[in-house]
Amino acid sequence: MQINRSPFHGTSLKSLLAGASWMLLLVANGEVVDIGSRRELFVDRLLIDSMRGVELRLHEPREEGTVLRFDEPWEGIHCGYSTMIKDGGRFRVYYRGMPADVKDGTSGEVTCVAESDDGLRWTKPKLGLFEVRGTKDNNVVYAGDPPFSHNFSPFLDARPDCPSDERYKALAGISKSGLVAFVSADGLRWRKVRETAVIPEKAPFKFEWMFDSQNVAFWSEAEKKYVCYFRVWEGVRRIARTESSDFVNWSDPVLMKQITDGKPSPAEDLYTNQTDPYFRAPYLYVAVAARFIPGRQAISDEDARALKVAKGYEKDVSDAVLMTTRGGNIYDRTFLSSFIRPGIGPRNWVSRNNYPALGIVQTSPTEMSLYVNQDYAQPTAHLKRYSMRLDGFASVQAPYAGGELVTKPLKFSGAKLELNFATSAAGSIRVEIQDEAGKPIGGFAAGDCVEIIGNEIERAVRWKSGADVSSLAGKTVRLRFIMKDADFYALRFATTTAK
Repeated sequence: MQINRSPFHGTSLKSLLAGASWMLLLVANGEVVDIGSRRELFVDRLLIDSMRGVELRLHEPREEGTVLRFDEPWEGIHCGYSTMIKDGGRFRVYYRGMPADVKDGTSGEVTCVAESDDGLRWTKPKLGLFEVRGTKDNNVVYAGDPPFSHNFSPFLDARPDCPSDERYKALAGISKSGLVAFVSADGLRWRKVRETAVIPEKAPFKFEWMFDSQNVAFWSEAEKKYVCYFRVWEGVRRIARTESSDFVNWSDPVLMKQITDGKPSPAEDLYTNQTDPYFRAPYLYVAVAARFIPGRQAISDEDARALKVAKGYEKDVSDAVLMTTRGGNIYDRTFLSSFIRPGIGPRNWVSRNNYPALGIVQTSPTEMSLYVNQDYAQPTAHLKRYSMRLDGFASVQAPYAGGELVTKPLKFSGAKLELNFATSAAGSIRVEIQDEAGKPIGGFAAGDCVEIIGNEIERAVRWKSGADVSSLAGKTVRLRFIMKDADFYALRFATTTAK
């Protein structure tokens, strides 16, 4: 493999890969990619050596309608910064409650929760934990301690030895307060780890720290540490990353770099980053980020008045974009186009609308859901659900005329190769396993492959001799995919014995 085939060709490896993940470093230096039995999605070019007649295609989530209206007196038009968590069979969404008469960082802001058994139908539990606006008959889990309800962002700690009374963790705060750490046993009753910030604002620094939006943290099983992504200012809104072994002591942050086709991505304002391990491939972090375009007005002043948009919120527009990272300080921005476009009608084209919730969750055997705050700064503010097939962020797509993809040299462990794919009635996929030099391996040539037709999340590839590929495990191989009128979303070498 030559370095000019790397997705980083044309840029300085020293500058772009400083702090990058071990996997990206190996690929950039032309080494074999050892994928083990991990599921690999085609959201970046990590495995791709060459493509002929096929392309990477970003898929559009399907709108599924409103699931939660922010219509309680303590919620209101500025509800936002939503976080989605699945804990066993229970779904929870946490969000800021902020009515029109409340200012940022004041005691009028509260942290709310709603619950669901399926991610589709949601209720607001009456918790009785805090009195807000004259009643404790509400769904508030934190209140009366400004500024922490401005952007309270929890997560379920996946660290294997995490104490049971700290299963839930959160960071919250603004620049003045710094980020304070919270823990909880049940996700409803929270306590501070300590009163002082665990990530204080430091100045002067290379960039201006801006903690006022969601400060996203999680335990990375792949990196064996906590990581946190937060917004900073460096001429535009950018993202920085810091890490910790104990959730209390954090490293100095580094700026996240964005790469598109081996070059720095265009500078754009990214307001929230929503970086989170993908639940079917947790070593891959997916970021459904809010792209903010200040001063670009799409609706008329008359439309804004008719919709009762809060003053000034008709002046900007925003949508959502997709990025991925495998650790380190690089986001792969494979697709510059919008991931979730604003909907039809002027209500969708106001400032800070279309901000995605943190967290993508599985809602059926074949479907995952993501959630988006919409109608921001309007009386109709709500949370909307969008759906996609599992692993379906992007695909290698072949037209009717056909084409092929060849991977970089790789090693795997496992007994069978499973694909997430969809073909038309006339379409198909065949897989050839080659040696490192690109020569077909006996018994695994394209002509030996049983034609793959259909639409499945996990289908084992079969050759004339069967599906068992364990004889090739640990060896350096390439995979060649010959495709026609088909989408190929993900692959995995499963460890179960082939049948």
